Amino acid sequence: MRNFGLIGFPLGHSFSARFFNDKFKSESISAHYSNFELPDIGDLTELLAEYPDIEGFNVTIPYKELILPYLSDISAEASAIGAVNTVNVTYPDGDSGPRLSGFNTDAPAFARTLAPMLSATDTSHCKALVLGTGGAAKAVRHALVSLGVTSESVSRSKDNGDLTYNDLTGDIIESHRIIVNATPLGTFPDTDSCPPIPYQFLSARHICYDLVYNPAETLFMRNAAKHGATVKNGMDMLRLQALMSWEIWNSGSRY
Repeated sequence: MRNFGLIGFPLGHSFSARFFNDKFKSESISAHYSNFELPDIGDLTELLAEYPDIEGFNVTIPYKELILPYLSDISAEASAIGAVNTVNVTYPDGDSGPRLSGFNTDAPAFARTLAPMLSATDTSHCKALVLGTGGAAKAVRHALVSLGVTSESVSRSKDNGDLTYNDLTGDIIESHRIIVNATPLGTFPDTDSCPPIPYQFLSARHICYDLVYNPAETLFMRNAAKHGATVKNGMDMLRLQALMSWEIWNSGSRY
């Protein structure tokens, strides 16, 4: 039985274990995927000692950046992003312990799922607002560059982002036709929350992409749709990045 999993805290909202275990069952793969809630990233060492045969794991909030010091090596793309969501675990000969190799499948998965929505858009003049500044937001901004889209980050504090939520005027919303929620706001069970942007300035010319996938329709999406914006949740991105993770765990190399 091969073992894989997800680390983060909390994990009550996550569909990853269901996705992978359904995949393993349907494809008759002798493997199991577990959720490992770690109150502290320092608990990773104990986890690896408890599961000495784990072959790989995904990383979610709040550890996509905090995992970096624990890695033996990191892919060029993940290094450029500054965040990791997929770790391949190998066990070299000797007593040196497991070797952890970090990758980022969030960025290519986001790019692939957003690209069809941009097919009728001149991306050379397209700008985006990325809500949040954590590991997921970094992956989104990296992906936007690959699509030819300029972006600015939005945070509660001026020290963390290019803009604060208080900076968002009608003109800024109008000039940024892609808005991505890369924060956990609205994630189950906190379904009554959403990023505090001025939704009244949105229009049918906007794309509002929420990385949150549980619930399927977030308050961010509902508020945006009321003003005609095209909305999308993060489920397709989740599935695609998961499949990319599976390929990494089976090949040991960057997707």
